[in-house]
Amino acid sequence: MDSTPAKPQHRLDPYVDRYAARTAGMTASEIRALFAVASRPEVVSLAGGMPNISGLPLDVVSRAIGELVLHHGPEAMQYGSGQGVPELREQITAVMRLEGIVAHPDDVVVTVGSQQAVDLVTRIFCDPGDVVICEAPSYVGALGVFKAYQCDVVHAEMDAAGLVPEALRQAIATTRAAGKKIKFLYTIPNFHNPAGVTLSAERRPEILEICRREDILVLEDNPYGLLGFDRDPMRALRADAAEGVIYLGSFSKTFAPGFRVGWALAPHTVREKLVLAQESATLCPPQFSQMAVAAYLSAHDWQGQIKQFREMYRERRDAMVDALQDLMPAACRWNVPDGGFYVWLTLPPGVDAKAMLPRAVTARVAYVPGTAFFADGFGSSAMRLSFCYPTPERIREGVRRLAGVIEAELELRATFDTYAPPRLIGLQGYDGPSTDLT
Repeated sequence: MDSTPAKPQHRLDPYVDRYAARTAGMTASEIRALFAVASRPEVVSLAGGMPNISGLPLDVVSRAIGELVLHHGPEAMQYGSGQGVPELREQITAVMRLEGIVAHPDDVVVTVGSQQAVDLVTRIFCDPGDVVICEAPSYVGALGVFKAYQCDVVHAEMDAAGLVPEALRQAIATTRAAGKKIKFLYTIPNFHNPAGVTLSAERRPEILEICRREDILVLEDNPYGLLGFDRDPMRALRADAAEGVIYLGSFSKTFAPGFRVGWALAPHTVREKLVLAQESATLCPPQFSQMAVAAYLSAHDWQGQIKQFREMYRERRDAMVDALQDLMPAACRWNVPDGGFYVWLTLPPGVDAKAMLPRAVTARVAYVPGTAFFADGFGSSAMRLSFCYPTPERIREGVRRLAGVIEAELELRATFDTYAPPRLIGLQGYDGPSTDLT
């Protein structure tokens, strides 16, 4: 008998057999994979939703932080509460009042951006195999969290007025008929990422009533709610359902993302669990970042600053919509968002956004394929275009390059007669949010 020990197999990851099963859901998003390419100066990136902070008064921020270090440095650079700095939590309640929310600072939990808040809520509510209902399409960062915690995502259709109530009812009924447990509805009601649509005022009470009647928690993610272009902020879902909604907010879009400060407003008993989860994850959110944001809010007309951001983003939205109208092939369709950062574009039949991306990058323009925003592989006939960061001139140039890529794709398909019907990217008969808004 040969007693020679077997030679070890060489693997790229020698620890692959030791990881927890849930790590199978930890994969890089399609957006992160684009960053290295999209950040090149020669590439016009219509991909990332990076806020444009060029209009931020850095002199005001610098003075506020200087005063913070000078007068409160030892406290700012020390450990803090797992729930967050009391002064900031008080200020957060003032921010939420703009959307009709009346809340007590004790029910606010500060997080490391709203992304961490999605993670903490999922951690305390979801077991493997539990269902989260999400709009179709939905935010890629949230889908990554749900996948990492081994949740099953069930999509519900949207149209130009946001989440369709009947689609939500169908998703609930189908899920429960399959014997699965629904833990919450995840929704971005305002200036949706990636679809750009807003849940109408008429539908909001109906969505809340469906979830109340079906005993389903609502996770309202609202980073863009104050960035409407032509009207006052919509009334938050949380404003009308204090016990049925967990509300998530962030300063990343209305101040600066580098501080990584967000929050969750939750019913009292849920708040306690969130604090415990926060303490196990980070011990406490960064004290310095929180106190810096609080100092900025105290020292500056932050509502006036948000108004300036709204005007800047409106100008960029207009530049993108004008360029799309002037340059895109006639078969393309898109929506006209009234706030936020994003346009959702549907391609001509048979054109695959994901397959086309390498050719777009070669043409020095980047976007995010629609497949990034679905848990089920759909979305190939759509893409998300971001107008928040590039200048209007760069936006137009990016759209010009992208239109050329799409036209070349159409010519190639016509030449080789390779037409194939597009895959549906949502529920049956649904090809994304309605784009007939122009």
